[in-house]
Amino acid sequence: MKRLGKIYTWLIMGFLYIPIFVLIVYSFNESKSRSVFTGFTFKWYKELFSNRLILSSLGNTLLIALISSVLSTILGTAAAIGIQAMNKKARSVIMNITYLPIIDPEIVTGVSLMLLFVYLRTHLHIPLEMGLITLSLAHITFNVPYVILNVIPKLRQLDQSVYEAALDLGCNPTQAFAKVVIPEIMPGIISGFLMAFTYSLDDFIISYFVSGPTSQTLPVTIYSMTRKKVSPEINALSTIIFIVVLAVLVMINLYDARQTKKKQARISQSF
Repeated sequence: MKRLGKIYTWLIMGFLYIPIFVLIVYSFNESKSRSVFTGFTFKWYKELFSNRLILSSLGNTLLIALISSVLSTILGTAAAIGIQAMNKKARSVIMNITYLPIIDPEIVTGVSLMLLFVYLRTHLHIPLEMGLITLSLAHITFNVPYVILNVIPKLRQLDQSVYEAALDLGCNPTQAFAKVVIPEIMPGIISGFLMAFTYSLDDFIISYFVSGPTSQTLPVTIYSMTRKKVSPEINALSTIIFIVVLAVLVMINLYDARQTKKKQARISQSF
């Protein structure tokens, strides 16, 4: 059974990562062929960095991801603290409502937000054109629930007596919140921020409905390019994104391993 389990695991890993490996290999292919490797070249990487459309879309994507993740982290953390302070019945109702944007299909959210922005512009005469602002608002909307769901467990683990002890020792409520509560729930806040940033970078369906002709995210731009013909520049771009994400994951894992070793060393020294 163990051997079958290992074979199954390797088959799944191969199914997931072999296509990425093929994409990386053909990003260095001299020709545009996706079946024959004719020679090694960096030509597509050079053309990628001279493609204004892709670079502009990449800049929009990073800017929107940063804005939406920061604001959704602030709003989500504040909402999580408020939800935790409610009574059990009200908390259960609000948490069920929080789950709805996550459970709902993205196309429902995308169409709903598009109709909302159109209504605000046509009926309430709010100058809200499809573009950077609507994309940022849409990304904040679907990111807030993920932040809440990451912060709530940390708030539940928080020992209320520690906060009360800080008040007894001379802190006012603001100081106690900043010096006791925030450090305790910081892992949840960071996890929520990273998840919001990742989902914002990766989103296509919602962005497709609320983007404008002059301001698009990278997934929308890539989709519009692939409708005609897949350019090797897309392979080069995907390779760079994969390597950057892999490098970030490796650095985070190394940092966590070092922090774990330091904690274990402190515990061993205390004994």
